[in-house]
Amino acid sequence: MIVTGASVGLGKAIARACLREGAYVYICARDPEAIEKTREELFREIGEPRVFAMQADVSDPASVDALMEAASRELPGLTGIVNNAGVQGPKGLLQDLDPIEWLRTIEINLFGTMLCCRAILPILRRAGYGKIVNLSGGGATAPRPRMSAYAASKAAVVRLTENLAEEYSAFHIDVNAIAPGSLNTRMLDEVLAAGPEQVGERIYAESQKQKRQGGASPDRAADLCVFLLSKASDKITGKLLSAVWDPWEGLAARRADLEKSDVYTLRRVTPKDRGLDWEAPR
Repeated sequence: MIVTGASVGLGKAIARACLREGAYVYICARDPEAIEKTREELFREIGEPRVFAMQADVSDPASVDALMEAASRELPGLTGIVNNAGVQGPKGLLQDLDPIEWLRTIEINLFGTMLCCRAILPILRRAGYGKIVNLSGGGATAPRPRMSAYAASKAAVVRLTENLAEEYSAFHIDVNAIAPGSLNTRMLDEVLAAGPEQVGERIYAESQKQKRQGGASPDRAADLCVFLLSKASDKITGKLLSAVWDPWEGLAARRADLEKSDVYTLRRVTPKDRGLDWEAPR
């Protein structure tokens, strides 16, 4: 199993959950000292040589290729990846944002996810089986004012997920996205540090409340990743699942319904979907 962006926060929680299930895990992050420190911490916890680490930048094709080569060499039967690496990007009204910072957010969140998927897919095809879990979030399903790069990138990750799910279903490769919930991570600290002038009064107030109340549990999101990486979720693919709000523990019993339905997907809402009889102009 590969987990990107795993030196802190949710990525570390996902790696820990996978290790507890007995998996061999390769973790990576951009900071070499931080990722090695995390590897040592996880190794002490499990007491077994099942965790490996290296520095990697998911937005750099050469770095991603090196990651896949190392993971393929070190991990017996590599069959999955969690694309967790991501940034929140610039905050404020679009007209005030640095376009280079905006683009960098797309490079990490979307392009980086694509590169990791692209690099592991041949490995999974050779294995005849595989699991890909991409991190999305609230920005994918609702506007995220003053965080346009983040929201746009996360919505695009969901559509990429749906595309890959259809492209690779014949090869027994499941591709899903998850929304982990409002976590108290460095991204929340960034919002609070930016202040209401940059992120807006509403988002700032909501973030203050989240900080006080503790936010969602990263362990819940990690458990959802474990489920989607396991055989229990076979043939569940092309979905965006909320770790907090969706009854994902029972989805294995609903496979047949899921395959025929567009629930947990991004779709256009028409007047008919909302019970409105609006005839198109002739």
